[in-house]
Amino acid sequence: MADNEQKGMQLIAEAEKKLNSSKGFFGSLFGGSSKQEEASELYVRAANTFKMAKKWSAAGEAFCKAAVIQLQLGSKHEAATHYVDAGNCYKKGDPNDMGRFTIAAKHHVTIAEIYESELVDIEKAISSYEQAADYYKGEESNSSANKCLLKVAQYAAQLEMYDKAIEIYEQVGTSCMDNTLLKYSAKDYFAKAAICHLCVDLLNAQHAIQKYEDMFPSFSDSRECKFIKKLMTACEESNVDEFTDAVKDYDSISRLDQWMTTMLLRIKKDINCEDLR
Repeated sequence: MADNEQKGMQLIAEAEKKLNSSKGFFGSLFGGSSKQEEASELYVRAANTFKMAKKWSAAGEAFCKAAVIQLQLGSKHEAATHYVDAGNCYKKGDPNDMGRFTIAAKHHVTIAEIYESELVDIEKAISSYEQAADYYKGEESNSSANKCLLKVAQYAAQLEMYDKAIEIYEQVGTSCMDNTLLKYSAKDYFAKAAICHLCVDLLNAQHAIQKYEDMFPSFSDSRECKFIKKLMTACEESNVDEFTDAVKDYDSISRLDQWMTTMLLRIKKDINCEDLR
């Protein structure tokens, strides 16, 4: 193991030498990008060598350095792969180092952001946000975990995975009810859960609204609850004009975001369908 650790350190030194030689005028003139690629490969070799020595923190750091280089080279997929490897290494770190889950979580958030904005692979973004949430929960960082879960819910609903989205919105909404600072946000999450219900079935949405009102009485008086009830009435009566008017009235005071607009357009499109009754 000691030999592997020493070999890993030597590979790191070689990688840094390659990286430094790629900088500056002469470096860029004589194959700067190829030297960066070589440096990245050396960091990966070092990381794998550290893994054999069970030096998980060093392995994670080496994978991260390789990922940064790949981002600079424009290889988003390679970068994401290295960040995944880094996160897995940090997870296996010293059990006494409680910060390892936070480090792993942050890397998975980075991976998710690469997938959602650069590679446009929403399913993989969902998976990475879920992994990050699990790691944050391991550190009892519930606020950070909920932020990741809300991203999962947002994308799950867009992919018509409504049950998954509803479960998360209800879970986060419930966790906010007893928190003085977060209590105001609970109504937003219950409203989004209700909208997801309405995308699937009117009766389920009606039952959900009743449940949320029983759980969280102040939800009944919220603009969100009253808005959704207007939408449900329009759906029940198959009245597209009434639905449109309710949306316009709400949007004039509380600007609709892209997610809500997408969901409402789906409901409006299906407003005359038999399965919505």
